[in-house]
Amino acid sequence: MSEVVTKAVEQLSTKIDSFDSTAKFVITGEGAIMIDENGVRAGDEEAEVTLTASRETFEGIMNGDVNPATAFMMGKLKVDGSMGVAMQLGQKLA
Repeated sequence: MSEVVTKAVEQLSTKIDSFDSTAKFVITGEGAIMIDENGVRAGDEEAEVTLTASRETFEGIMNGDVNPATAFMMGKLKVDGSMGVAMQLGQKLA
């Protein structure tokens, strides 16, 4: 597991204590993070939605410099699976 994923798990854990669905955030070249009813952890399992972004885009979303919807529209954030679950996750991150 990369240092980027470890830091991302810590950051996401402060924003999300639990999540009713399953989501996976893939940071290109670094690894994946699972978000579900148990909280946030490093992992690469099946999920209802998978979001994929570069390290730079992910860090921008986390620190508030990048709007997730804008990143999606610009093709910097890819969403595969349930758009409804992606929207729920976006509300948790806001």
